[in-house]
Amino acid sequence: MLPNAPRLLAYALPAVPLAALALPMTVIVPSAYAKEMGVPIAAVGFALLVVRLFDAVTDPVVGYFSDHVGGRYRRKLWFALGIPLILVGSWMTLVPPQGAGAGHLAFWGMFLSLGTTATALAYAAWGAELTPDYKERNRVAAFRETVTVIGTVLVTATPALLPAFGFTTQRDVLWAIALAIMVLLPFFGGVALFAVPEPQNRSTTRLDIRDGLRHLGRNKPFLRLIVAFFLNGLANGLPASLFLFFVAERLGGAGQEPVFLLIYFFCAVVSVPFWLRLAGRLPKHRVWAAAMLLASVAFISAVLLPSGALVLYGIICVVTGFALGADLMLPPSIQADVIDVDTAASGEQRSGFYFAIWALAQKAALAFAVGIAFPVLALSGFDPAKGLRTEMGLTMLAVLYAGFPVVLKLVATALMWRFPVDGSEQARLRATIEARLG
Repeated sequence: MLPNAPRLLAYALPAVPLAALALPMTVIVPSAYAKEMGVPIAAVGFALLVVRLFDAVTDPVVGYFSDHVGGRYRRKLWFALGIPLILVGSWMTLVPPQGAGAGHLAFWGMFLSLGTTATALAYAAWGAELTPDYKERNRVAAFRETVTVIGTVLVTATPALLPAFGFTTQRDVLWAIALAIMVLLPFFGGVALFAVPEPQNRSTTRLDIRDGLRHLGRNKPFLRLIVAFFLNGLANGLPASLFLFFVAERLGGAGQEPVFLLIYFFCAVVSVPFWLRLAGRLPKHRVWAAAMLLASVAFISAVLLPSGALVLYGIICVVTGFALGADLMLPPSIQADVIDVDTAASGEQRSGFYFAIWALAQKAALAFAVGIAFPVLALSGFDPAKGLRTEMGLTMLAVLYAGFPVVLKLVATALMWRFPVDGSEQARLRATIEARLG
């Protein structure tokens, strides 16, 4: 039975607080720790890199056990287990005490990451298994990612709304976001647990770790997708991590950052129906590749923007935001199809483990974005904590923000254009899986 709209909405609601957590960790936290707490920018980058290295261990482990522990309710169990950890970790990370430094960020970032891993992996696997249909998976992902963007927009609007209540710093913004997570995550998580069914486990066998890794290594569509996914994640992570610096320091638009983020994410929301309809007519991997190409064509001009070119930058945000709708919606749907390749070959449905690998690739991309970009900027003569803003540093900021990401996206586009799993191939895989179930 295909999930109806109310059930999909109930499933999508936890994406609001999860998105409210994701954006500040990528965009606001590095800037707040560096600018307002005086932590050297290279130390901030190193601390976040440590958190992602921790993920390199915990993601596959949690993913493996989430497939094998919990019985009939394995997705719901792991989804619920991570929520208390997220609540504690997000408060300590986003609302640090006075004097907190890179060590505090690293420790509580790892604590938060463990909770997020448990909940987010189960959440992604839950959605991938709600329907076996090639096109309907686009709809599941569209609901979740649209709500994700709405949550991101709400977070984006926070810096613009708080000054009316006397809150003006980035630390104030992080406090408001942490408070929202404390309220919304338990509530929306409870709605999903109550209203959305546990998906059917279509496994007919159980692999040991060695056999599981062997099947994973033989899954060529997965290997191709994971490379494209990592490259695109790095291409998105660099501008996300450097956005506040680019707008304020390169374009001279300090204070206008929330406006551009709202434009960007608003365009992503309104574009989802267009991309969903297009992906219903064309192979979803081709649609995703076209969206990445559109974003690249628009984004490359950001390298050349002079100080004060805020209107032109706003136009770039409109086009790239429109492309973002596909960038968010289609990869999770393609990931579900690639899991079918493994399930048909191995007999075990290992969505948790596969999404752990994808989450690890995504986090690694974000970690490299911060861990590489910030030290390179510091060496080039750009470090707000030390008051350094040389011309070379500002040029490197533009290259890392827009130039290098476009190169990465073009490579990812080339990898996905001739992707081997389309609608007919996925239907064949599902027939194999269902025949095994009898």
